Amino acid sequence: MRPRLVLASGNAGKAREFSQLLGDRWSLVLQAELDIASIPETGTTFAANALLKARHAARSSGLPALADDSGLEVDALNGAPGVYSARYAGPGASDTDNVAKLLAAMTNVPAAQRSARFHCVLALVSDGDDPDPIVVSGVWEGRIARAASGNGGFGYDPVFIDAASGRTAAELQPTEKNRVSHRAQALARLRAALD
Repeated sequence: MRPRLVLASGNAGKAREFSQLLGDRWSLVLQAELDIASIPETGTTFAANALLKARHAARSSGLPALADDSGLEVDALNGAPGVYSARYAGPGASDTDNVAKLLAAMTNVPAAQRSARFHCVLALVSDGDDPDPIVVSGVWEGRIARAASGNGGFGYDPVFIDAASGRTAAELQPTEKNRVSHRAQALARLRAALD
């Protein structure tokens, strides 16, 4: 029987990606399934937030926990939305709200200055007080589209153009995205660290 690992997230899209990317190593359970509430993301970096969430999920569940903090950094917006990506348009904002605010902010930005990247930091802790957490990261380079395109993915995927393929992340098949994404890169580094 595979060991259980708590994913410190309530995001179903992330859960699907993690399940596909983690393979058979663990049995993944969302913290929401264990009635664990989310903790406020008070960190100023992706790494700080990932550790906050992982330690909280581990303390609350008594199980090892994995957390990610990820977001979009847009050069023309001085790195925004950054750690505020999920709440860029305000607390409780939907993906559609966040994308609309981003596109509005980018209206007059020329094509040559629309560079952006997705960052993902993963933190894995064996328990809430783990003195030696595993923290890894991944970066996916691209640019911001002028309009949303594609039906896959979640979050900013419809407006993030992958630098290699020229398609939005939402236009990529899940298997394609899982080869190149920031989350895939971070998980590959996590697997390497565990091996």
